[in-house]
Amino acid sequence: MEESLEQWLAKHNIKYILHSHTAVFTVPEAKIHAGHISGSHCKNLFLKNKKSGQLYLVTIPYDKRLDLNQFRKMIGAPKIRFAGPEDLLEVLGITPGAVSPLGLVNDTDDKVIFMIDENIWNANEICCHPNVNTETLQIPGTEFQKLIKATGTTMEIKNLPYLELTNN
Repeated sequence: MEESLEQWLAKHNIKYILHSHTAVFTVPEAKIHAGHISGSHCKNLFLKNKKSGQLYLVTIPYDKRLDLNQFRKMIGAPKIRFAGPEDLLEVLGITPGAVSPLGLVNDTDDKVIFMIDENIWNANEICCHPNVNTETLQIPGTEFQKLIKATGTTMEIKNLPYLELTNN
């Protein structure tokens, strides 16, 4: 974890457990290297409204697949796409593979709307990257909520739309 994030967490008195592991870039890799860590593991999508340029960080359960068409309708966007790595680095200070709600500490201009699935928001424990993909933070749910509120980001807690996953 970068020292600046560690200091930010200490300043806001956020309690967590830090786990180190091999770099992970996908959910299947994360299941292998961090799946033993208890808590609700997250999948994070950094999206952009193609027309307005509005950025969204969407946090969902790791085992779900966001229905982008329904999500687009939910936010009133004619087209939505994944934001580029340049937006990710400029706004959240992170790189692909390390997308995390903790990147919101770097969004000091409030350019991102944070949308989180209500099941993750209400979980007893949340697991996510501390802005690097070689570590996982295990955070009590109340501490995670305190962390997100301390960022001052625009936030919406939603029952997000999902696609049915098949086991084929």
